[in-house]
Amino acid sequence: MPLIAVAANNAWNIVNYRSGLIGALKGAGCEVAVIPPDGPYSEAVRSLGASFYSLPMQPRGRSPVADLALLMRYRRLLRRLRPDAFLGFTAKPNIWGSLAARSMGIQVSANISGLGAVFARRGPLMRLVAALYRRTLKAPAVVLFQNPDDRALFVARKIVTQAQTRLLPGSGVDLAHFAPRAVKSSRGKRFTFLFAGRLWAKGVAEFVEAGQLLKGQGLDVSMQILGMVEPQGQSAVPSSALEQWQEEGPATFLGSTDDVRSAVAQADCVVLPSYYGEGVPHILLEAAAMARPVITTNTAGCRLAVDDGVSGYKCQAGSMESLAAAMSRMALLKPAALEAMGQWGRAKMEREFDQEFVHASYLAALGLSGIL
Repeated sequence: MPLIAVAANNAWNIVNYRSGLIGALKGAGCEVAVIPPDGPYSEAVRSLGASFYSLPMQPRGRSPVADLALLMRYRRLLRRLRPDAFLGFTAKPNIWGSLAARSMGIQVSANISGLGAVFARRGPLMRLVAALYRRTLKAPAVVLFQNPDDRALFVARKIVTQAQTRLLPGSGVDLAHFAPRAVKSSRGKRFTFLFAGRLWAKGVAEFVEAGQLLKGQGLDVSMQILGMVEPQGQSAVPSSALEQWQEEGPATFLGSTDDVRSAVAQADCVVLPSYYGEGVPHILLEAAAMARPVITTNTAGCRLAVDDGVSGYKCQAGSMESLAAAMSRMALLKPAALEAMGQWGRAKMEREFDQEFVHASYLAALGLSGIL
């Protein structure tokens, strides 16, 4: 029975985004070993029927000493497990875990789920990360991208070859889990916009400012922020800012949750004005699958999740004015038009983003490698 190692920088990522893949691998006759740091979601990983192996790491650390130690930890663990394939998710496992696997002759598949802020800065750190990816992802590694822009960048910089790559519909969405719900009873009253995220680069400041502008124009809108689990740091919105917005009225902070469905169901529209460097944002896929219109930026990854003017609107990244204009258009739509947008979004998810498409791509890659 083939053993497949699945590695990410936290167990939350595995539980929320890879549980379907683990089920597909097990259904294909594989054993699955999950390798994240230990944390509050460790037991949830085990409940998926996978073996759990804790591997400490600093997901956003930049210490060469710590990264070398991480590489050695991966080597020791993989030498003990001897998996048939290593599937990496998130940057550190993709680089150091894949490098350790390659050094031992283990088949590598890396999922590039967005490039984050590193490649946007185009400085020494970007060149270093590109060099590490180039060394790690040499053929025969299979590299899976969530949008064509990221794939084109990696190919243009000769990090990978076109032949190595596969294009996925993001991480896909579980259409049964994220099913449409009845529209909220307050339709026609206060219009509710929902933002989910905790990084500045996801556009949260623009979201709050756009809401203030709309309120100043006399529109009756509610601005809600759903805080995902993010570490405090320069890139994360501090709790003090969230508390200030809550107290002063620009936005309501709903806290964190492991299940966004209730918040999405209570919203009229989900907004993600991100300029972060996304793969394809999960929250946009989840909202559209639940038949909610979305607003997002015309950037790599984000633009794939919405058909402009059909299932939602696109706006200019980093522009509060462009975002506010899109939100104003949305808030002024008649209920029937909002319903139609939501239904178009659901149909788009069924047509393009079903998670089964992602699972089939992984199984096909493992089949081509002779593992399945």
